Amino acid sequence: MIRVGVIGANGRMGREVCRAVSQDPDMTLVGAIDRSHAGEPAIAGSAESAVTVSADLQTLLQAETEVAVDFTHPDVVMDHIRWAIEQAVHIVVGTTGVSPEDLEEIGQLLEKEAGDSNVIVAPNFAIGAVLAERFAAQAVRYFPAAEIIELHHDGKADSPSGTSLSAARRIVAERAQGYRGPERESLKGSRGGDLEGVRVHSVRLPGLVAHQEIILGGPGQVLTIRHDSMDRASFMPGVLLAVKEVVRRPGLTVGLEPLL
Repeated sequence: MIRVGVIGANGRMGREVCRAVSQDPDMTLVGAIDRSHAGEPAIAGSAESAVTVSADLQTLLQAETEVAVDFTHPDVVMDHIRWAIEQAVHIVVGTTGVSPEDLEEIGQLLEKEAGDSNVIVAPNFAIGAVLAERFAAQAVRYFPAAEIIELHHDGKADSPSGTSLSAARRIVAERAQGYRGPERESLKGSRGGDLEGVRVHSVRLPGLVAHQEIILGGPGQVLTIRHDSMDRASFMPGVLLAVKEVVRRPGLTVGLEPLL
């Protein structure tokens, strides 16, 4: 039985993770951390929940947490990762905004602490999104141009999403040749962000959850690879898989694909 604590337990994803962990026969929810709603049940609507929300990370140690799951904010996620590594707690990170420089620091911290903690950082836990990125990486070898449109709810803290950045970097690495499309803008920013020729466009609207289109173009044809998460439940199989895998995957694992 894996003892799990959720950091960011009252956020949109945190609430889903608490429910999913409590329902998995191989896990038990032992801790819930959030700066708001301290003292309330960790599982919304459950007055009988055995776990209450705490504002103090040390609560996870008192509960003998084996794996922490972080869905918080880009401004604080690295502090949580550093804490977990220092305390020899495995951690699964779904918070976006973890940069390549942050990943390098995580690797160095893990090496310094002699491997007592393992870390999985994934920009997206929806298996469909992971597959979409993989399909795009294969297709871009045959299509000279690619652009990404990512659409999320208006409460998302970062732009573009970690998912779209991951896909763009993968496309750049896998493409057969570089590409530069037209760049003239009559309205500044209308062509989106530019990652080595891959344009990324971010949409933020109420009513959305998480959606992404990877559009690849070639002479006389266009290939569109789209993934839609209509409900945050779509991320839970990937999160639970990562919780089960992190205890036996030494060091740092980036992305969900290595676990599939």
